[in-house]
Amino acid sequence: MRLGGFVIHGNNADTLESCLKSLCEVCDEVLAVDSGSDDGSASLVQRMGVRALSHPWQGYGAARAAAAAALEGCDWLFYLDSDEWMEPKACKLLLQWKKTTPKAQGYRVVRHDWAELESSRFLYRRQHRLRLVHSQVARWTPQMIVHESLPLKNVLRLPLCIEHRFATYIEGRARKEEFYALLWGLRAHAEGRKSKWPLLQRPALFVRDALLAGSLFRGGLKAARLAWQVAAYHQRKYERLAEFKRGLHMELVETFEAGQFSRVFELARKLVPV
Repeated sequence: MRLGGFVIHGNNADTLESCLKSLCEVCDEVLAVDSGSDDGSASLVQRMGVRALSHPWQGYGAARAAAAAALEGCDWLFYLDSDEWMEPKACKLLLQWKKTTPKAQGYRVVRHDWAELESSRFLYRRQHRLRLVHSQVARWTPQMIVHESLPLKNVLRLPLCIEHRFATYIEGRARKEEFYALLWGLRAHAEGRKSKWPLLQRPALFVRDALLAGSLFRGGLKAARLAWQVAAYHQRKYERLAEFKRGLHMELVETFEAGQFSRVFELARKLVPV
């Protein structure tokens, strides 16, 4: 089995090294997809001897498709975000998995979302994320402009964990989520997805993260503030979907339908500066 690993990065020099070390530990070939960095990330990739691919930013789908094409000689693809990494125990588990005969098209792993707010660090939540995909079904499309899992029929879970620097300050998280709520609404509108009542989303997701997932008990008031802000994303994305359904932001809709995905992000940044 030949395992290819990749990461898509922009200005992520502070977390990229740990991410690449994890990939190099477990993968036969590693690729760093540079979406336009100017903070020294490209030099870091070069110093570590990792293969680099420059790809203008058009969204996650296009970048992942480019990575899959560049790693076409690999049987399986394992990918991390640029602010994710693995501890030695997780690397060992993945190396053990490589010696098995996989029974699925893809595997979800546990992701630990870490909050680093002011002088405190705590585990915000645990989630399962698809990170390991057979190359034959790694079919990302440019329309997947936000984080989206592939629609695979046979997905299992692996008992390994990846670590994720989820939030370092709440205000920055708010701007980022407002931006991605707009893009999510655009994509959902293009798919003809049904809307939900926006006002119900925020309290429901707050309860999920703060109470059911236990972040309130690990991080106290800071965790509660973060959970309330994170929950706002789920309200805002359905509010944005409703706006698209009412005929707002037509230039953005027409640009998406025309497949001009770089332009989509330019327009979105004008509406929601990040």
